[in-house]
Amino acid sequence: MMITTNLLIKSLTCLYLTIFLMTSQTLAFLSLSPKSKTHQDITRNAILQTTVDVCRSRALQDGKHLVLPGALTVASVAKACSSSDSAKDFQSSINDINQYNALVDVEYPFIGRYHFNNEEFWPGQDLITAGVSAVKNHAKQQNYQAARAMLGKTLHTLQDFYSHSDWIELGNRKSYTNLIKPDTLISNIADSETCRSCYGDGCSGNILEAVITQQKLTSGYFGPSKPNGKCSHGGEADLSSWGQGGINKDTPTSSHGHLHEEAALVATNATIELLDDIRAALGDSDFLRLLGLGKTSALCFVIDTTSSMSDDIAKLRKVTSAIINSKKGTAVQPLQYILVTFNDQDYGPLTRTMDPKVFQDEINALIPDGGGDDPEMCLSGLQLALTGSPVQTEIFVFTDADAKDKQLKHDVQALIETKKSVVTFILTRSTSSPSATPLYSQQQVSPQLVDIQLYQDLAQASGGYVIEVTNMNQASNTNEATSNSTMVTLFQTVRNPAKYETFPVFVDFSVQNLIIYIIGNSTDYTITSPTGVSKNSPILQSTETSWPIQGFDNLDIVQPNELEQAGLWHFSINSTQPYTIKVVGQSEIDFLYNFVQLFQGLHSSYAVLNSRPIANSNISLLLSMVGGDNLRPTKVSVVNATSSNYFPGKLVKIGSGQYLVNFSSIPTGEFTIRVDGEASFLSNVILKFQRQSSTRFQTSKVIITAPPSERIEPGKQVTLPFRVATDGSGGRFNIRVSNDHNFDTSFNTSITLESGGSANGTVTLTAPTNASSGTEVSVTIQAEAADGSDFNYVVLRLAVDAPAKDFIPPMCTIVSINADCPGDCRNSSWDLTAEVTGGFGSNIPSVRVLQGNGKLIITSILNDTGIVTTVVYTSSCCFPELELVAIDEVGNVVTCFKSPSAIAASRILTSGVEFFLVLPFKPLSLWLNMGVSLYQFMQL
Repeated sequence: MMITTNLLIKSLTCLYLTIFLMTSQTLAFLSLSPKSKTHQDITRNAILQTTVDVCRSRALQDGKHLVLPGALTVASVAKACSSSDSAKDFQSSINDINQYNALVDVEYPFIGRYHFNNEEFWPGQDLITAGVSAVKNHAKQQNYQAARAMLGKTLHTLQDFYSHSDWIELGNRKSYTNLIKPDTLISNIADSETCRSCYGDGCSGNILEAVITQQKLTSGYFGPSKPNGKCSHGGEADLSSWGQGGINKDTPTSSHGHLHEEAALVATNATIELLDDIRAALGDSDFLRLLGLGKTSALCFVIDTTSSMSDDIAKLRKVTSAIINSKKGTAVQPLQYILVTFNDQDYGPLTRTMDPKVFQDEINALIPDGGGDDPEMCLSGLQLALTGSPVQTEIFVFTDADAKDKQLKHDVQALIETKKSVVTFILTRSTSSPSATPLYSQQQVSPQLVDIQLYQDLAQASGGYVIEVTNMNQASNTNEATSNSTMVTLFQTVRNPAKYETFPVFVDFSVQNLIIYIIGNSTDYTITSPTGVSKNSPILQSTETSWPIQGFDNLDIVQPNELEQAGLWHFSINSTQPYTIKVVGQSEIDFLYNFVQLFQGLHSSYAVLNSRPIANSNISLLLSMVGGDNLRPTKVSVVNATSSNYFPGKLVKIGSGQYLVNFSSIPTGEFTIRVDGEASFLSNVILKFQRQSSTRFQTSKVIITAPPSERIEPGKQVTLPFRVATDGSGGRFNIRVSNDHNFDTSFNTSITLESGGSANGTVTLTAPTNASSGTEVSVTIQAEAADGSDFNYVVLRLAVDAPAKDFIPPMCTIVSINADCPGDCRNSSWDLTAEVTGGFGSNIPSVRVLQGNGKLIITSILNDTGIVTTVVYTSSCCFPELELVAIDEVGNVVTCFKSPSAIAASRILTSGVEFFLVLPFKPLSLWLNMGVSLYQFMQL
């Protein structure tokens, strides 16, 4: 009876904790704990170290010397890599990886293989190796966002191994290489009892001596079911720890918290090892793009090709050429160029290239055709562009007509909010037909917005603008006002209805090339600089002005050329029509942000919202500062887009340069995020600054949620469940589903809810048999009130992932090393010859030098055993470093040779076959021969 009662109590307690943990847990290096080494810290430190190693190697190959930063930070590493302009993208990429790392604890809290709980070592290894393969596939197809997502999830599982297993207790201080190698096994897993009972906080000796002496691998069990004598995970929420203490090392206060620092250090080195494997497969350039360094952005044109655009397209070729050429060869040259066309009957296809000349040739080849009914498929083309482009893409839409597919407005808004892309519409005067509503008309319009106002709403939501021109040639100078990697928003607001108002805007000393956008018709304005220089619109629009200005029918772009731009500016605007003002400039100081849902409890974590924030509820923001380690926010506010009323949040620093901001109330309507802060350059020099988000957001009373769904196989079908609820009135809600690859979908088109009620739905998604592995599919599920007054959405991302068939890496054999290096190395050289063959089913492997600046000669021949690739590496005796790897077509990597000096140069604590040797340079032949012997020994 006692046993039955205890079992019942335990089961009920488990049920309670299950409900509790579903909204409140993480299970590993704590995601939001400032007092311990978190997953975020481990990942960030590993990425910074690996990036420095890559840049050092590239500098060496170019015969240059890399100036290593003293402390590794995002800003210092970007500068050392000659990519200071990419610091924001670098930080954003790290944030993305960490976001998905933290998500594992939210999505899979009780599935042991994701955390190496319950001795699930082989399933955990399968997750890691499959994840690494997916990262490589995504990155090779330039799907970097998908690659970062999979990398974050994979790193979480890898890092958990060192916190949740007894690897550290067994005395290991190097990473376990087998975890990331699909062709190796995890061996010596414990097949008997592993832990003794332990009560209280001190459980450092609860692993059985036999397990330690026999080097048996075990991990803690988490949950109510555990074999007798096995170790527990540990912690108050772990039911398996009753009667037996845990072994996790998640925090300094965990069951084995005395080993927390050691576990975190080895997890960092294991993360570096995995990153090195991905780097070898991708090559340095693509690897750095994966991390946001180098050219990563995209430029997209969406062009109306109906007959009415004939004259405009001829002129448009000059406009697009000016925009493309303004970026070509500069730090802001895009990685990708994207073209989408549309007309009155159709839209697409999407054309993508990395070559600006090919892109311009595609535009020059456009032939206007068709038309007749004035409205065009503009929003369909824009939707295709948004779904097929990376985040934060710069998109230009060229048209002379109204949109006939206005029902897609909310779909486009959802994509703008999730991708934070900037959309600019360039409209010719023919748009203002007799039936059209003027851009800033005060006429009340129906919920189905008409004409230019629709474009204005979408442009404003993205932080872009609408340019009206009578001649397309007028748009040729828009390239001067387009954004680049260091363009920041200082201030923006809308006044509708219009009123006279003066806007004070503080410009800090870091800002250069100040630009003011004043958008509206019949707008009079005066701009006053901090030094008292004042210019009004009549003067600015005349030939008398000394300030450069670009004037369009509805937009003035003013670029004050005052030498002293820092200080308090004043912008006074008087108009009878609605207007917008936006102030931007170039600066390295900026911020990154995401709305997040917090999961509080024994262990705290977060998940980034993939929908609109819920109205009338607490909202949290995860904030990162960009531009240096001397920056700190002093106030973070939500700002109403049309009134400038702001609502400050509660600011909490959580480590790794990140801050959590909690808002108790959010304004109705559109809003932006504003950050006020300080930069400390000297002990007594404080620089104040203000920044504002470019994208505008809205809350919603419609709530739509969906559990994660990670992958879909070519030719297969998946079911995506979702739930719709309302915090407002009930009724019929229309359901819309779209995806960026036009995969077949089926779903019910409406759901009926009672006031405050909820209902479930499903979407069936089918991938075609020819879907490419490595492709990411974004599925947007939207729920809209029947009257169109409110809507919300949820975005799901699935990877197309064909099961891997080849896990066998290439074979690499060192044939010879010739080295006779005298004391004076300048006139002598050494060489290495190796033979490489592919693994099972693989073609000719590629060979890369990760460290070293010698010459590589590669030849391939066909003999009786297949294709053999011969590699000859020659280098000056002054450069003894060499790390040579071979990669097959599916991304399997093998290290052919790694010299001891290359190991030492990497400054990494390594494991397994990579070790430290401190040897003198002379004689070179001695340590090279030792390297060959050690390599051959490791193949036994």
